[in-house]
Amino acid sequence: MEGRRFLRFFSLSLCIGLVLLFTWSHLPYAPPYVSDLLDCTTNSAWCSSKNRIQSKSPIPTRRLKDHSSDTPHHPLDPLTIRELNAVRTILNSHALFTSTSAYALHSVELQEPDKSLVLGWKHGDPLFPRKASIVARVDSKSLVLTVDLTTSEVTVHETGSHYGYPTMTLEELTAATFSPLKNADFNRTIVERGVDLADLRCLPLSTGWYGGADENRRLIKVQCYSTKDTVNFYMRPIEGLTVLVDLDTKQVVEISDKGRSIPIPKAANTDYRYSAQRPNQVKKLIKPISIEQPDGPSFTVENDHLVKWANWEFHLKPDARAGVIVSRAKVWDPDTGELRDVMYKGFTSELFVPYMDPTDAWYFKTYMDAGEYGFGLQAMPLEPLNDCPRNAYYMDAVFAAADGKPYVRSNMVCIFESYTGDIGWRHTECPITGMEIREVRPKVTLVVRMAASVANYDYIIDWEFQTDGLIRVKVGLSGILMVKGTSYENMNQVSSSQENLYGTLLSENVIGVIHDHYVTFHLDMDVDGSDNSFMKVNLQRQSNSPTESPRKSYLKATKTVAKTEKDAQIKLKLYDPSEFHVINPSKKTRVGNPVGYKVVPGGTAASLLDLDDPPQKRGAFTNNQIWVTPYNRSEQWAGGLFVDQSTGEDTLAVWSNRDRPIENKDIVVWYTLGFHHIPCQEDFPIMPTVSSSFDIKPVNFFESNPILRTPPNVATDLPVCTAAASA
Repeated sequence: MEGRRFLRFFSLSLCIGLVLLFTWSHLPYAPPYVSDLLDCTTNSAWCSSKNRIQSKSPIPTRRLKDHSSDTPHHPLDPLTIRELNAVRTILNSHALFTSTSAYALHSVELQEPDKSLVLGWKHGDPLFPRKASIVARVDSKSLVLTVDLTTSEVTVHETGSHYGYPTMTLEELTAATFSPLKNADFNRTIVERGVDLADLRCLPLSTGWYGGADENRRLIKVQCYSTKDTVNFYMRPIEGLTVLVDLDTKQVVEISDKGRSIPIPKAANTDYRYSAQRPNQVKKLIKPISIEQPDGPSFTVENDHLVKWANWEFHLKPDARAGVIVSRAKVWDPDTGELRDVMYKGFTSELFVPYMDPTDAWYFKTYMDAGEYGFGLQAMPLEPLNDCPRNAYYMDAVFAAADGKPYVRSNMVCIFESYTGDIGWRHTECPITGMEIREVRPKVTLVVRMAASVANYDYIIDWEFQTDGLIRVKVGLSGILMVKGTSYENMNQVSSSQENLYGTLLSENVIGVIHDHYVTFHLDMDVDGSDNSFMKVNLQRQSNSPTESPRKSYLKATKTVAKTEKDAQIKLKLYDPSEFHVINPSKKTRVGNPVGYKVVPGGTAASLLDLDDPPQKRGAFTNNQIWVTPYNRSEQWAGGLFVDQSTGEDTLAVWSNRDRPIENKDIVVWYTLGFHHIPCQEDFPIMPTVSSSFDIKPVNFFESNPILRTPPNVATDLPVCTAAASA
């Protein structure tokens, strides 16, 4: 009977028409439309061309939802439109805000109840008093406030002496890009460079921190591009022109113009839009492919945020800074029939993107995308059929603007089941045994996806849940390179191999600058309860004497439980391998192993910057790939609460160096996934997605293979999809 729980889950079919096209040309790829895909209706045993939806534009798979009447059902549900409006009303009548017009709300989020309260809450229980946590700038001061939505009480919190500023608002970023246009010297420079002001597009770039006279001012740098003959203005930089703007006053502080001899790259071959490609360039490389689910999807989303699928249950919500937050993740145990705790909360804590060019117009480009710009604020609506498959469920976000007014970011998150032909488990018995056994189970997973477009770069974040209890966290990088203008059109013009271009010549007058990406995840693991320990399982070579064995060496696993935080500061080493377990020492399996989950790194990169380099001081959370800290609700953001122009005084590295006890405590694991990016011509004019991931995998958590009893697919489970050409 246990296997029947999964029957509908595995009843997925892949209606595939696939043609292998052997071509050496890189012709533009045609995206799929609704009419390209077969429509297998529910409970239908067939598909044919007459079921096609006659539309030539992608359409959402769910109708736009009216959120004005949303009501919270779970203690972790995000603030609703009505609650955000209530917060705005309360603040507008508070003395802090009535005495000035110079204020902005940089963050308005749910102040989550204490963890102990949430852990004790059951569905059907009344909700705890709802509160909002606000970060605001009032008369040029950064404040953290709490608004009690029940009592209308406003509490102002002490923010400490750490230097830095809150996440920038979309409104002030937009205003900053227009500030240079009010400056006559700037306009004159643009015209002298041969750029029509109507073709100008500018970007607001965080300045980082390097000390100096401007340390006590909120500053931003603005650089500009030409859109003449292309929408891909990123490939047409006005090199060497940088405008320093006061973010509070919106006044130009300084103009640096050091690149007048560098031409603006040409627009040819830079437009990446499908509509801009010539018909003779477009080539469909594959025939339509779609997952069909004749019995409907196997997951449900209850009360807008509680996701239930196969043997998993978790709470899901968008977040303005983190992007998306997965909470209260529990997995069903096939032996006990119970849902067991795995992770209390997981999310993207910070991104660190340092560029490797120390020249005047580039040295400061060392971005903290979550803390400076807001990873969720930069998330754009997902595009049905291309970002997410046809059967995806879409989740909207409700955020607050700088004046407190709520707005909806539609289709920010999608949820869908994925089957790529992977295998859950298999065994075919060798003929020499005389046993004819062929047992195979398909692997179907549930994917939670968001994509953030932080100016030129696009980040795709997937949380992928598997029925064997594994959670895979994947980061995809796409979008457009941030490039540097140059006078070179060909590498034969570069005078010597010693000349440093700080990157790769991608096209005429265009250099793709070398850079890194680091994405740090906050993983509040609660493996069968909150009190856990971190155990390093190190593989070490052991030697044998000739009298002991014909073997000269073997590997031995040595287990060490971390006592304090410094014991759990981990740099990954290929030739000194370890596993990294989060165990519950008070819960044992039938044979006596502590139950646990392990963090399994995938392909990653480590920062090579000098530890005393100002960007690395701010990004010190990348000094290790793994950290473990005791749970502290104030320690969520690896780069600190106030990241913009921060000095590195309030980072994960600072917290961890306090060396607090972590054995048999409520602990948080931090994992940093890294990329080194040396650009290449295939990245021009837009980058194919490159991805990496890490796993959170059960280790002695179950008594045996948790998907042992799942049934295989049989022909009668699946519809037969007839290709349109032969229907």
